[in-house]
Amino acid sequence: MIRPIIEFRDVVKTFGEQRVLDSVNLTFFEGKTTVIAGASGQGKSVTLKLILGLMQADSGKIRVAGKDITRMRAKELNRVRADFGVLFQSSALLDSLSVFDNVALPLEERTALNKEQINQRVMSTLVQFGLEGHEHKYPAQLSGGMKKRVGLARALQLRPKIMLFDEPTTGLDPEKSMEIYQLFLRAQQEYGYTSIIVSHDIPKIFNLADQVVILHKGKFFSFDSPDDIQASEVPEIINFVEKTMGRVYKSMGLE
Repeated sequence: MIRPIIEFRDVVKTFGEQRVLDSVNLTFFEGKTTVIAGASGQGKSVTLKLILGLMQADSGKIRVAGKDITRMRAKELNRVRADFGVLFQSSALLDSLSVFDNVALPLEERTALNKEQINQRVMSTLVQFGLEGHEHKYPAQLSGGMKKRVGLARALQLRPKIMLFDEPTTGLDPEKSMEIYQLFLRAQQEYGYTSIIVSHDIPKIFNLADQVVILHKGKFFSFDSPDDIQASEVPEIINFVEKTMGRVYKSMGLE
């Protein structure tokens, strides 16, 4: 049985007069990939920050593994955050640390593993992500795609149950973007984490999704497949499809 792992229930979030999330409801399922799409300024990154508890909802409930994080104190919230891994647009690598030291950092700070155990785990991950031979390089010496690989390798060291990706292929060309998404897919298949991806790579990113969520004017529109998006009769979704996928793409698979 597929279980819900994150649930939004009647969540409202406003900034001044702007109602970014308007009494939204959404369920993210364990071990599945959800892609969140939508125009700039619609609240995609805000949604991730709410999930992490970095922002507070004005009202409503956000449950992670059945626990409402909107009512948690800082100490309890930090325990919940320990189940998350995050990959930001910039990869957030520390420029003063080598590739090896960047990846090892979570293990050194948050585990009791000894030096040999850390070395084995880090090197195993670097080999897995095609980074062997680059462990002594610094972020400034890496390409954009390599930085994303290092960022993912670091994020997975603590074996998170949930991975959040915020525009993870920003700055990469289409070919490199697809390489990174294929890496994400392989990593998820191996580690079994729940994946939530905010992305502008439309429509190709949809092919990796078990669920697609389109944010528009404070509302979540949820779909099980790209075909369902194309078949939608909701005017806002029809307009989104035509702008991002095109009329030709919209007709594919519907005949």
